[in-house]
Amino acid sequence: MKFLRGLAAVVMLVGLVGACKDHTSVTTVATTAKAGATTAPTTGPSFAALCAAAEQGDAEVQYKLGVCYETGAGVTPDPVAAVKWYGKAAEQGFAGAQCALGNSYYGGVGLEKDLGQAVAWFRKSAEQGYVKAQYNLGVCYENGFGVEKDLAQAVAWYRKAAEQGDAMAQTNLGSCYTEGTGVEKNLVEGAKWFRMAAEQGRDDAQYNLGICYYLGMGVEQDFAQAVTWFRKSAEQGYAEAQFNLGMCYGKGSGVENNLTEAEKWIRKAAAQGFEPAKDMLRKMGVKP
Repeated sequence: MKFLRGLAAVVMLVGLVGACKDHTSVTTVATTAKAGATTAPTTGPSFAALCAAAEQGDAEVQYKLGVCYETGAGVTPDPVAAVKWYGKAAEQGFAGAQCALGNSYYGGVGLEKDLGQAVAWFRKSAEQGYVKAQYNLGVCYENGFGVEKDLAQAVAWYRKAAEQGDAMAQTNLGSCYTEGTGVEKNLVEGAKWFRMAAEQGRDDAQYNLGICYYLGMGVEQDFAQAVTWFRKSAEQGYAEAQFNLGMCYGKGSGVENNLTEAEKWIRKAAAQGFEPAKDMLRKMGVKP
């Protein structure tokens, strides 16, 4: 989903973020290993025991060994070896490995990129209730990655992950309700899901919840609460929230007017390249 700018006229506040800032990417088991690395396993007893158990067909251990090869835990990163072990565990029905194998196909790491195969493995994992796979499948349906675009299906899978407490899925589900994307528009539901994610520390959800409070979208309008949530997001470095917090200080909305604080937060947003913040600094007569 896109970044919405339709609310920008409101005291120069930028509008709701359409979804998680990384919503077009699937969540991975860990940091993706660098392609082409050579394999040099550690010969210590722990890794040797892991290898032995994996060779005996233990699916959970095979998955863990795949993680080791992907992340370089106890072994030189090797995405091809990671895929090998994820595949063995996935074929046995191990949900974590199925999701990880889907990630590999999605990113083309350790094997040729194939979004259709990514969706197939995400689905197998998601149908077992694996939360990250449910979120990933929602991303694929929302964007038409490896499957025909279907916003209602995206919402269905985001909901399954959101109900298990996944903050990214909660943020995306909140955006879907707020925009009426794949589900009937419902601002109360949107704010509810933003809050769940915001309370887990998602910076974009905190920002969106701040917008909801500022505009009275799905919640009673409350400038002080808007400032509270903008601040939480801004302190994590979220540029839009930094800008909005600065604007609140500048207008005295929900917080005592303080031009020094206003400039400080707007400058933080400008330093990240946020153009509305640069423009505002120029209007304030200071250099961006």
